[in-house]
Amino acid sequence: MEFVVSLFLLCCVFVIVVKCDSGPLIDVVVDRYDIPSVCPREVGTEDFVRYHFNGTFFEGGKKFDSSHDRGNAFISQVGLGRMITGMDRGIMGMCVNERRKITIPPHLAYGSIGTGGVIPPDAVLVFDILLLDIWSSDDKVQISTISKPEKCKRTVEASDYVRYHYNGSLLSGTYIDTSFSSNKTYDTYVGKGDLIQGMEEGLLGMCVGERRIVVVPPFLGYGEKGYGTKIPPQATLVFEVLLVDLFNTNDDMEVVITSLAKNCTRKTVKGDYIRYHYNGTFLDGSAFDSSYKRNSTYNTYIGMGYVILGMDRALQGLCIGERRRVVVPPHLAYGEQGVDDLIPSSAVLVFDIDIIDFHNPKDPIEIKVTHKPKECNMTSEGDDMIQYRYNCSLMDGTLLYSSDHYDSAPITTLGANKVILGLDDGLKGMCVGEKREVIVPPHLGHGENGASGVPKSAVLFFELELLSLSKGVPDGYMFVWLGDSPEPLFPAMDLNGDHEVPLEEFSAFIMIQVSELKGRLRPGMDASVIIKDMFDNQDRDKDGKIVLDELKLKAEEDSDKARHEEL
Repeated sequence: MEFVVSLFLLCCVFVIVVKCDSGPLIDVVVDRYDIPSVCPREVGTEDFVRYHFNGTFFEGGKKFDSSHDRGNAFISQVGLGRMITGMDRGIMGMCVNERRKITIPPHLAYGSIGTGGVIPPDAVLVFDILLLDIWSSDDKVQISTISKPEKCKRTVEASDYVRYHYNGSLLSGTYIDTSFSSNKTYDTYVGKGDLIQGMEEGLLGMCVGERRIVVVPPFLGYGEKGYGTKIPPQATLVFEVLLVDLFNTNDDMEVVITSLAKNCTRKTVKGDYIRYHYNGTFLDGSAFDSSYKRNSTYNTYIGMGYVILGMDRALQGLCIGERRRVVVPPHLAYGEQGVDDLIPSSAVLVFDIDIIDFHNPKDPIEIKVTHKPKECNMTSEGDDMIQYRYNCSLMDGTLLYSSDHYDSAPITTLGANKVILGLDDGLKGMCVGEKREVIVPPHLGHGENGASGVPKSAVLFFELELLSLSKGVPDGYMFVWLGDSPEPLFPAMDLNGDHEVPLEEFSAFIMIQVSELKGRLRPGMDASVIIKDMFDNQDRDKDGKIVLDELKLKAEEDSDKARHEEL
């Protein structure tokens, strides 16, 4: 009897085991058929989840529900009885983007009653799940730095205005939006409620040029409402952020001297006209303009509103040859409007400037004598003919022209408009052998238009040496008396006393006056040509000789002409 009972019990255990293989499920069966290679977080108790699913019956595989068909993911909290027990268990430990097939027996689903006429009693359910999101009410903004500049003088604080680029996605990697595609930054204040709270926190402490990943939980993002068609309700957001610009409305311009001038005898003031080179960049170092690329300085008046306010201020107190870095906040630059496609709205501008020269429209020439001979009996003046050596440079030392480049030094007549006015003035009052340095402002040089090889509005620096000097005569004259002329004149001209003066005698008379320093011929011209012209002017009847009556008649005509001009 005992043997029979034991055999019966053994047979019963065998049957149970066999039935366990093909009979009703005891617990949830999970098939993790697609697991992502990286899983930074797994679903835990009390976590919130957002997932898509297809629900089918185990028997026959008929679909009874699908979040895909409704177009909205399912949102719930795990482990607190808000889902059927089987789902609570089956979803534990899942990763975002993981796919699972969860088979749930009736006693862990809707039991022997079923629900709503959709799920019959004692139905085994199969859920094919794609996990899209995980978060917890204790989550905070997660920040990870991708890259950061070595030097960071300033970081984002509340009330700052920032410009940044971003790529936005959901936690599953689904694309939301990007600023890069439009090549326009997102511009906003920080800490004033203009951003979602998570981004407000994520931007704090950033440096210009820094890249961050900012993960924002739903309750610090767009919450239960979501945003538009791309951000669903209760979505964790992932932003890759590149900070491009940063300023505060209380900022003033920032000026850093990068190179001092060697000799500075004068600094720029309001009303001066300045020429400078610059490189213009944004705060992140990207360039927007450069005078060097155009090979032309930027020329403007200082303090008169011709340039942005920040630059107008920064250009004051500068020396020729000085270099500065000027950081200009947008409210002292182009503000919210920007400049077409060149300068974005609310952009901080950085200018690296190199001062080439400056002047004031009222400036005279500046003369510095560097060498003067011990003996100086005669100095240059208007109408004199001179020969001189020169070097002409810009104020930064760039050589433009030099007399050494030619076979002989130039010869000119002072006051005859043969050279620029400033040089003409700079050559006056010199002794032969004297050397000078002369600074010529553009209004006494080549002006606003410049000249061949000379930039517009350039201040010129001349090194001068006077090589020779021939005293001249006033414009319009070929010969002048250096004192009173002989009185009476005709007897003095009539060297042989025969009452007539031919060309040879007239020429001899004039040359005597010149040799005795009583008269002067126009320098630079053939003396015989001048004398012949003078003789022809006096020989009224063109008979080859001057007589007393011709000289008197010419003198009377000259007197009448002078009286007429006075009237």
